[in-house]
Amino acid sequence: MTELLALTIKPVRYARKVTDGGGLYLLITPSDHRYWRYQYRFEGKQKTLALGVYPDVSLQMARGDIGLRGDYWQTASILRH
Repeated sequence: MTELLALTIKPVRYARKVTDGGGLYLLITPSDHRYWRYQYRFEGKQKTLALGVYPDVSLQMARGDIGLRGDYWQTASILRH
């Protein structure tokens, strides 16, 4: 995901998740609100952590908040192309 993609995604009738990888995603509501979320498992149960509202929290900040920097996304980017 890039900042440009995060800005240009259009809202639809239902809330939708646009994934960035590693459990990080941007939740886009029908009213065009955008929220960073991080899904993870703890003791076998799925949890979701709210990281903030986009664009107040940028893509780089969201990635940094969960401690997944550069290496993961560089590798994922290479594998996608």
